[in-house]
Amino acid sequence: MIGHLALPPGADRRPAVLLGPEGMGLSDVERGRADALAELGYAALAFDLHGGRYLGDPEEMLARCLPLLADPDRMRGIGHAALDVLRTQPRTDPGRIAAVGYGTGGAVGLELGRDGVDLRAIGTVNALTTGRPGEAERIRCPVWAGVGSQDPIMPPEQRNAFTAEMQAAGVDWRLTVYGGALHAFHHPPVDHPTVPGVGYHPRHAQRAWRDVVDLLAECLPLAEDRGTS
Repeated sequence: MIGHLALPPGADRRPAVLLGPEGMGLSDVERGRADALAELGYAALAFDLHGGRYLGDPEEMLARCLPLLADPDRMRGIGHAALDVLRTQPRTDPGRIAAVGYGTGGAVGLELGRDGVDLRAIGTVNALTTGRPGEAERIRCPVWAGVGSQDPIMPPEQRNAFTAEMQAAGVDWRLTVYGGALHAFHHPPVDHPTVPGVGYHPRHAQRAWRDVVDLLAECLPLAEDRGTS
């Protein structure tokens, strides 16, 4: 796996964000988000899903991602491998890490939470995946999820199943529904075919990013790191 580590200026330990990509894999979009988080003051690792490959062929992407999404242990393995890298970085405060992910990368973050990993927050977009019965009770942090109202891949029944799981587990959860948005509404247009139901919504993409930053500001504040090393 080949990730992208972005660090703020300085030499002190910083709160950190594990950043997961859409099912296509790590691209310049996620690398740019990691860089933006570093500019805010976080150490950020955008992690890989496909061994350094970006899957622009929708059929190949589905052939790899659907089995992955059906295998919580494999998702956790990917997440733990990336988390281990981020935790061992000298600039990372290992006790203050959040997971933020999009699509398949968001599902990986949720599985880390269901595995009982000590995270400060989990934020997902287009990743209303449900887990094995009872395991959501192991989530130890707030969960924020965003989804487009017209997303055919995450339809209302999937939203309901996800929120029911979170509620039953006693998780501090929030769901934001972006009106009129499709799946992957946050991702700028790509120059290759996509699965049906995908579409970019610039206004909601900006809003979703602000919601992610607000989640981090609440649960992983930068101010409490000032003056430490």
